[in-house]
Amino acid sequence: MFLPRKILEKRLLNMLAEDVGEGDVTTALIVPAGATVHAEVRCKEAGVAAGIEEGTVLLESLGLKVQASLKDGDKMKSNQVVMKVWGDTRTILSVERTLLNLLSRMSGIATTTRKLVRKIQKAKLKTKVACTRKTAPGLLYFDKKAVLVGGGDPHRLHLDDMILIKTNHILAAGSFEKAVRIAKDRASFSKKVEVEVTNTAEALKAAEAGVDIIMLDNFSPKQIEETIKALEKAGLSGKALLEASGGITGPNMLKFASKRVDIISLGEITESVRALDMNLKVTK
Repeated sequence: MFLPRKILEKRLLNMLAEDVGEGDVTTALIVPAGATVHAEVRCKEAGVAAGIEEGTVLLESLGLKVQASLKDGDKMKSNQVVMKVWGDTRTILSVERTLLNLLSRMSGIATTTRKLVRKIQKAKLKTKVACTRKTAPGLLYFDKKAVLVGGGDPHRLHLDDMILIKTNHILAAGSFEKAVRIAKDRASFSKKVEVEVTNTAEALKAAEAGVDIIMLDNFSPKQIEETIKALEKAGLSGKALLEASGGITGPNMLKFASKRVDIISLGEITESVRALDMNLKVTK
């Protein structure tokens, strides 16, 4: 994922502005104007580094000097220096929490994603691990990029990425068949069509209609197996990618992935983030 630097700077500075408010009163009272300092950001536990690019851009946009010790995607050891910062003391102390929130959240997402991807690889499966749109408001870009850094698939970034017909769209359209037909008739050639199905019969209808992806929503592993057999029997196997979603977690994911689905999507990757523990310390 790439954003022009000025656009990325604007997003990061908006985060900082929200935290700073009308000014860091503590720092303004205690730290003399013009003072300079050296500081280090350390990760206090092992994981996968993410947010290094964003953290660097944020600090440099404030006139600070940065030396990153790691790149996005690198393994981090416990107590390892992530980056060194030097410059205006007041600025460093005021940006500290925003910087750490960004680095620790993105690294936590990347670490979780990497573990899930490795689990699939060790089982010798080719299933892709994807996140969902269950991201924190305002942090979609950063959450999704962290998934990519960890080796996962970001799924849709925005509603305009792909046509995804869900249960409420079907209810609004009047029927499953009508919703799929309208989407296929009116969609741009540049947009893939995915449909959420709740049973084997709907999966067969979706495959017959020529959709690109079929989401097996809240299917049990047994139901997935039965649906795949039904698609094979009808000569529809391989006509669409199969995505398993709903009720999938790290502990049970192999039960779903082993059924030969192409994608498994897990909301917990971005919804239940466990941020990595990081801190910033003044060194001199």
